[in-house]
Amino acid sequence: METKKYSSYAEIERELEILKLEKEIHFQKLIYNFEKTKECLEPKNIVSGFLGSYKNYFSDSLLKIIQVTTPYLINWIINRKRGN
Repeated sequence: METKKYSSYAEIERELEILKLEKEIHFQKLIYNFEKTKECLEPKNIVSGFLGSYKNYFSDSLLKIIQVTTPYLINWIINRKRGN
């Protein structure tokens, strides 16, 4: 890293202020990312994320299962013997 040469204390103060602000920005980003990670690891969010990714798959499969089993279920109800 190349050493900077300053011609006045004002330049040094300005550079220090910029570095201080950059440090604060990075720190706030770190806090934000930590909070988002902590939020993502909560059980309710893990479950909802898992179910959300498979929601379409499950809903399509459930519809197909209901369509296939409904006639058998109706037939079983109609043909079952009374008293059992």
